Amino acid sequence: MIGTALDFPILREQFAEGPLVYLDSAATSQKPAEVLEAMDRAYRTRHASVHRGVYPLAARSTEDFEGARRLVADWIGASPQEVVFTQNASGAINLVARTLITPGDRVVLTEMEHHSNIVPWQLVGAQLEYVPVDEQGLLVMDELDRLLEREPKLVAVAHVSNVLGTRNPVAEIARRAHEAGALVLVDGAQAAPHLRIDMREIGADFYAFTGHKMYGPTGIGVLYGRRELLEELPPFIGGGHMISRVDWHESRWNDLPWKFEAGTSPIVEAIGLGAAIRFLASVGMDAIHEHEADLTRYALERLSEVPGVTVYGPPAEQRGALVSFALEGAHPHDVAEILGSRNICVRAGHHCAQPLMRKLGVAATTRASFAVHNTRSDVDRLIEGLGRVREVLKL
Repeated sequence: MIGTALDFPILREQFAEGPLVYLDSAATSQKPAEVLEAMDRAYRTRHASVHRGVYPLAARSTEDFEGARRLVADWIGASPQEVVFTQNASGAINLVARTLITPGDRVVLTEMEHHSNIVPWQLVGAQLEYVPVDEQGLLVMDELDRLLEREPKLVAVAHVSNVLGTRNPVAEIARRAHEAGALVLVDGAQAAPHLRIDMREIGADFYAFTGHKMYGPTGIGVLYGRRELLEELPPFIGGGHMISRVDWHESRWNDLPWKFEAGTSPIVEAIGLGAAIRFLASVGMDAIHEHEADLTRYALERLSEVPGVTVYGPPAEQRGALVSFALEGAHPHDVAEILGSRNICVRAGHHCAQPLMRKLGVAATTRASFAVHNTRSDVDRLIEGLGRVREVLKL
């Protein structure tokens, strides 16, 4: 199996609480040896500021940095000019909000969005409307059509919900939105580690994702934008590197994608992201999807055996690699703390999706999320741990 054959150094560590069962990859992923080694090598042997120096070390560093951009572009079916490096997916979404939207513009979101795909639009004064979620955790697509009749400027939607696990039909949403004259942004933070991403198939105008959820480092994210749109948009942050000429009272901007990348670049972080993409490619996205789909189905089956468990979200065939649930009589934080005492790492809380929590009628859930290194035995440990939770809380 994939899970037992991969090298994640942290999984070899010995902990007082017992072997590590890491089920929180939807928050941040662990890093394979290839990524750690690539970043260490970059710092030890090839580190210099990119684009500016003419000495060989700087040239090698620049080639590594821009080589990572080319890797990202090839991986998502885009050109390097359409790949903007950001701090994370939130930074990518904020870039679009600050450069595209003016106060009063109509933006359509969904009820399952992460705060990072709600708050940026609020900050720029957009008029927000929401596609509802049905009882299964699926979007009500007829309501999307109704909202599109109101001629929004943009539709912004999660590819995969970080709470429900719902895999949204983003290509179909993009098609319908474009027919109505709207642009489309997809938040792919929860999709990029698990699904094959191809901008030519999805058809979105913008797509955001982050390195740290896909086995890469923190501090690096990606905004894909259609080239003609990025050409039209103004810079987001001013400073060095994003200019071609600066005069006393005006400046001219650099070419794409550097127009949007002010200041010293996240050089080693980009190299780490490139290494993460090579890791994903070596495992194979189809194999990853099949492995994680099996884990998700198995987790849903095993959770159904636990008395008092309510699972949120759609059936396995419409779900990504995560399961959110509640245990009757137990606060999710207590569940997570007791599981954590056995080194079973899950997330508890509102998952940066407070409006969705209110829609579900709960304050929080417990979430187990899966990655390439997980196995069915990790799911079994989770179920055994929930049995311990019931004992401790006398449920």
